[in-house]
Amino acid sequence: MTSSTRKNASGRTGDGAAGLLVDEVVGVNGDVGEPVRAARADAYDRWLRGLLPRRPGVALIAVGGLGRRQCAPHGDLDLVLLHAGVPGVDELAASVWYPVWDAGLRLDHSVRTVAEALSVAQDDVKVALGLLDARLVAGDAALADTLVRTAADHWRRTAVRQLPALREITAARWAAHGELAFLLEGDLKEAAGGLRDVGILRAIATAGITDALRPAVRAAHLRLLDTRDALHRQVGRRVDRLVAQERDGVAALLGLRHLPPGAEDVAQLPSRAGDVPQPSPGAADIPRRAVVAAGTVGDGDALLRRVAGDARTVSHALDDAFRAADRLRSGRRRGADGGPLRRPVARDVVEHDGELVLARTAIGARPDPSLSLRVAAAAAVTRLPIARATCEWLAAYCPPLPAPWPAEARAALITLLGAGPGLVPAWETCDRYGLIEGWLPEWTRLRSLPQHNPVHRFTLDRHLVQTAYEAGRHTRDVDRPDLLLLGALLHDVGKGLPGDHSTVGAPLAEAVAARIGLPAPEVALIGTLVRLHLLLPDVATRRDLADPVTIAGVAERVGDPTTLDLLHALVRADAAATGPAAWSDWKGRLVAELVTRVRTALDTGVLPAPPAPDPALLAGPLPVVHLTGERVAVAAADRRGLLATVAGCLALHRLEVLSADASTVDGRALVECRVQPRYGLAPDPIALGADLRRAVNGDVSVTQRLRGRALAARSGGAAPRVVWHREAATDAVLLELRAADAAGLLYRVACALDEAGAQVRAARISTLGGDVVDAFYLVGGWPDDATRARLEAAVLAAV
Repeated sequence: MTSSTRKNASGRTGDGAAGLLVDEVVGVNGDVGEPVRAARADAYDRWLRGLLPRRPGVALIAVGGLGRRQCAPHGDLDLVLLHAGVPGVDELAASVWYPVWDAGLRLDHSVRTVAEALSVAQDDVKVALGLLDARLVAGDAALADTLVRTAADHWRRTAVRQLPALREITAARWAAHGELAFLLEGDLKEAAGGLRDVGILRAIATAGITDALRPAVRAAHLRLLDTRDALHRQVGRRVDRLVAQERDGVAALLGLRHLPPGAEDVAQLPSRAGDVPQPSPGAADIPRRAVVAAGTVGDGDALLRRVAGDARTVSHALDDAFRAADRLRSGRRRGADGGPLRRPVARDVVEHDGELVLARTAIGARPDPSLSLRVAAAAAVTRLPIARATCEWLAAYCPPLPAPWPAEARAALITLLGAGPGLVPAWETCDRYGLIEGWLPEWTRLRSLPQHNPVHRFTLDRHLVQTAYEAGRHTRDVDRPDLLLLGALLHDVGKGLPGDHSTVGAPLAEAVAARIGLPAPEVALIGTLVRLHLLLPDVATRRDLADPVTIAGVAERVGDPTTLDLLHALVRADAAATGPAAWSDWKGRLVAELVTRVRTALDTGVLPAPPAPDPALLAGPLPVVHLTGERVAVAAADRRGLLATVAGCLALHRLEVLSADASTVDGRALVECRVQPRYGLAPDPIALGADLRRAVNGDVSVTQRLRGRALAARSGGAAPRVVWHREAATDAVLLELRAADAAGLLYRVACALDEAGAQVRAARISTLGGDVVDAFYLVGGWPDDATRARLEAAVLAAV
């Protein structure tokens, strides 16, 4: 079908009767819910019927949201003008399409005969699915009925054969949009578990393959539709991605509001396992929502958790439906006795028809408390799904694990965590049926918990499981791979609680490790991993690695090489599970350099000597400028302010400074910087070198360009903050600036410190999303209160 939008002759959308239509169907003063969507569809139907002249052999068919009577406030119209070969059909179509365009509505449209529509559906599975929603709006009812009945019959006959192509298209969409259940800003329609997947479930149910639209799925679908409608109303246009800044407003429209401690609101609960439907905010909810005062702040976190639960329900149902279709297409594999093939895969676990089920002996005997863990581990290792009936049986009859756990349960958990690609689907299946809470009661609090940080792409629960998966790539790099996997699963267990999550999470992780049955020294090591899991990246990006005090401090906190290696592996796994913005080659090299220096100190007790200055900077006439990839080095006659001048020149050429070192050797001022292009394109090295030479020689024109560009780049982010560290360096004190990121920030701050009389010997720049933590090493002893206040004021004024 062809998608298009048009404005009317006046340049506005929706004048006159068309404007009244738009007001009516968008629902200017309306609400959200199933009755509102149906009323919207009725308004469209009444209007469209008046556009189509009465002629035999012509019918106006609605598909998509209008066909399902699930019209969003700012959704588009999907229309087919069906005809039986009547003359003048193009003019007839124009008489319908142009008023729709003049109303400012998006339109997907096509003109076809029944044979043409069915032919396209036969070649395109997406069109075949669309025709399952076909509904007569106006015109020849018999002609429309022929298309609807024939399309549905054709789908029922060919669905099993067409589903592999549909599954391939669906997998590509999932890869592009991710999983709605775990995304902090997911697409409600296109992401896995979203509204598009409900349409596939409806098609599978229509084909009679399986009962895909169970009550829990229907309830989840209604909630997702309500969320989509509220998002349209909140933003005022068609949008399907639930971004962070809109969550509270959408939550308020849905009646999900902040409650006093201890209060409960059933609408805030995420949908959970099996087929137990959750209350849907439909017609019955309208009075409750209507009493929410205008401007009420909604609970965006509750909304995100509810969306995650609903997306999980849809995703699990679609997985089950696709597997049922696979079995129907391939037929049951038979054993020698003619019965279904059963293959043992682990103790008490067998494969049956491509799924894992319990062995008959396991069902008949008294269940072992470790049975659910062993089934999950088998599923992860074999990458086979656990049968739904088996999950339900385990949830109902598997006894709770004792404390401490038996060795077999502990071994099964480590096998599960280290299984690689099979971990996430196996864990999700167990979580769907409430098995995870039987192993880790803490999981209830962690499930679908949002992480309010732009570098994170997943909710907390998925991040923890993904970190364990990523840690599996490093198990051969450490002496205790089991503790690495467990530490990865628990490293952020303190999030969502008051206080620093590393500090708060350490005793929680230790309690889990003790309950699992680890001996006391290993329990303490798990606590150390959680407490220190941010130590290496924080120090590597914010401290001077050439300073012996830096290395000695990390070595003292880590304690031994085994812990150091575990922390190094955990850092890499955590970053990979967080998202692309959490890691870079530069950051990886810094962390590796820190680990090497700390290991030397732990192994020998000798702190590594600071690196010697580049000999090329100490010879030849001044100034000396070296540009090599990510490194910029400058030598000039000894003077104050050289670091600020170099930093400003780099900002002028759109280079971000990652680290900077300033020193004076034999009367020469040396500045060495590690840089990266701010927008991905490297500057012209000839122009950069020329500007650097002119700037360090005091060329006033270059200085004016630097100041003009830097001041124009100031950011209006969150209020900045200065933190002092007294014993973080050998010959300096540390001033740490926490502020919004902006081009030229290092230049402005370095200038301010220089003008205030401070000498900067090193700077470390750490970018965290839209914020930075910049550390400045100020030469000299601890300044008095008045000096600190003066320097702090100068820095804050420069930000």
